[in-house]
Amino acid sequence: MPRTSLRSNADLPPPSGRRVPRPIRGDGWNALADIEVFVFAVEAELEAMDHERIGVHRRGRKPDPALRRRLIGLIWTLTFGGMQWRIAGWLSGVPFTTLHSSFARWTRLGLWRRLGQRLALDWRLACGDEVLPSAVVADSRSLRSAPTAWVRGIDGGKLVKGVKLFAVCDKHGSLLDLELQPANTDDRAGILPMLPRLAALGFQGDLLGDSGFKGAPFAAAALEHEIHVSISPGGTPDGRFLPNGIRWVVERLFAWLSRYRRLNVVYDRAADLFAGHIWIAMISIISRRIVAQTQAQ
Repeated sequence: MPRTSLRSNADLPPPSGRRVPRPIRGDGWNALADIEVFVFAVEAELEAMDHERIGVHRRGRKPDPALRRRLIGLIWTLTFGGMQWRIAGWLSGVPFTTLHSSFARWTRLGLWRRLGQRLALDWRLACGDEVLPSAVVADSRSLRSAPTAWVRGIDGGKLVKGVKLFAVCDKHGSLLDLELQPANTDDRAGILPMLPRLAALGFQGDLLGDSGFKGAPFAAAALEHEIHVSISPGGTPDGRFLPNGIRWVVERLFAWLSRYRRLNVVYDRAADLFAGHIWIAMISIISRRIVAQTQAQ
């Protein structure tokens, strides 16, 4: 991904220009406010992509803005609640083909990844940090998958049959890139495809990981992209978790993602569709942070 695709939208307005409902719970969690902020963030990115002429632009009547907002809200609901696509279409009155084809088309255009990475960098600026981090944290999580999933493997250590999610985040826990492989994939083999993508993003620094990333070949492959691998133990000899430095933030990221029920068991039949749901969860989390900080100021 070229660097300009992420930095050219820095002058875009915040994800939501109007006030969102205040959360009534003490922990700041409000699903209705999340939907509204998410819809405005996605609409702003779709307008930016339309201005850059990304995708196929057909002649004729333009899409209905009200229907598009409804589709975006339904997609968030599917990610958060884990409802089936056909049931959501039946309950909402939107045809299943319209709902799923819109999600698949936006996924192929790279909307979710593009918006998720841009918001992650915007949040770093809002926190007073540099745009690009000096260190990232990498780890994996094994997820159970249905027999209809695109691929399945067995993680012998965790006794999970399904898919393994490889994630790279910064110190704030914001997702920067991800990779999906069978559950029996080695950690180094899962992170390896992300190295050139991180370099294309502009990252040059330390990659922090546990003992699963040991090895001279992996360190040499990362060094070709100006990425230095730093290994630290992930737990004690008796199996307890050891929060070492900022490595624990990736575990907190997995905990955030587990709030979205569709991400706990893989039912999608294509890897890019399930990755789209992961990016949707991160867009919802980070856009809520940005709007809350803007309103507080």
